[in-house]
Amino acid sequence: MNVQRFLKHWKRRLRWKRSWLTLGMIFLVGTVCFIGYATDGFSGTDHSPTQAAMAQLTPEDDERLKEAEATLKRITDTRESYLLKSYVCGEEKSTLGQQTSEQLLDMQMKHPNWLLSVSPSGEVTFTENIEDLSPACKEKAVFGIDGSSNLSLFNGTPAKDNVIRTFFQLNIKHLESSLPPDTVEKLREGIRISDMEEYNSVLSTFSDYAVEETEKAMTRP
Repeated sequence: MNVQRFLKHWKRRLRWKRSWLTLGMIFLVGTVCFIGYATDGFSGTDHSPTQAAMAQLTPEDDERLKEAEATLKRITDTRESYLLKSYVCGEEKSTLGQQTSEQLLDMQMKHPNWLLSVSPSGEVTFTENIEDLSPACKEKAVFGIDGSSNLSLFNGTPAKDNVIRTFFQLNIKHLESSLPPDTVEKLREGIRISDMEEYNSVLSTFSDYAVEETEKAMTRP
């Protein structure tokens, strides 16, 4: 009988200790969570994309943003607005519709890297610079040589009316004497590119045959 009483008493004590232990763990976890939340709150930490973009702005960008804010605050009516995506190769323009000053300002603050411009007719355009090829360029862009021996980017086959961008003049004699004939022929016919890796690779390869670089190499002692 004494043993049974002892066991019942011990079980009650164990249940009592487990209850307090559980409450203690809950309190501890809650305290840790509160401290973590309070630390972020007091330190002003904000992990939103907008705050991350704002943190990366240079003093010049910050000044540009202040000027854009002042410009948008002066707008008293709704304006037709656009987004221009400016790629390394190619552009895409889409309409954002009629926007009020408040809506335009909110958009600029959400995208601090977008560049603001207002046309003489009052249309507002945000320009987003993108370090990539546009979808159209990925389908058609080719590197080639234009009529002035410049390394150029073309929309489709190399032709005068298809030039998208011109980079530098090539020393054709040095190019032809240094590279295999089939490589030179490929450049004349047009070298297709479909991504930034190919784009940078072609530029890097043929920059050694730019007129200025070739002249520097020839004058070195």
